[in-house]
Amino acid sequence: MIDTVLVAENTVVSAKGDSPYVDLNSATGRVFLLTLEITKIIEQESLEISISGSADGTTWGAKPVVTFPQKFYVGQSPLLLDLTSHADVKFVRAHWEVARWGRGTETPMFEFSLKFKEIPPEVLRQATAEAKALV
Repeated sequence: MIDTVLVAENTVVSAKGDSPYVDLNSATGRVFLLTLEITKIIEQESLEISISGSADGTTWGAKPVVTFPQKFYVGQSPLLLDLTSHADVKFVRAHWEVARWGRGTETPMFEFSLKFKEIPPEVLRQATAEAKALV
């Protein structure tokens, strides 16, 4: 069961970057919960975070497997990552882009973290069964 951090708490960024990768070979399922938490920002800036996949941990796909909606404010944002249709993906990493506009300094500043947690297959089965019972 994978339960790790892609971007450590209190990480401060002012330019684009990548997280270390996570090896998915020990995962029992292919669905994960990503939790982005932005703890500090300055006004008039944006943060874009995407998750890239790789078969070997070296060559990364040209297109991300999932992307968070663009963020402008402090807060927490969950996102499901379903890799069931991406059997070739054995590693994932986060990539971020930052932008700033308006008055003051041109350098953006975000403090954030990104958690990565596998959702057990039995939890998914139970949620699916409950959803079907509601219909």
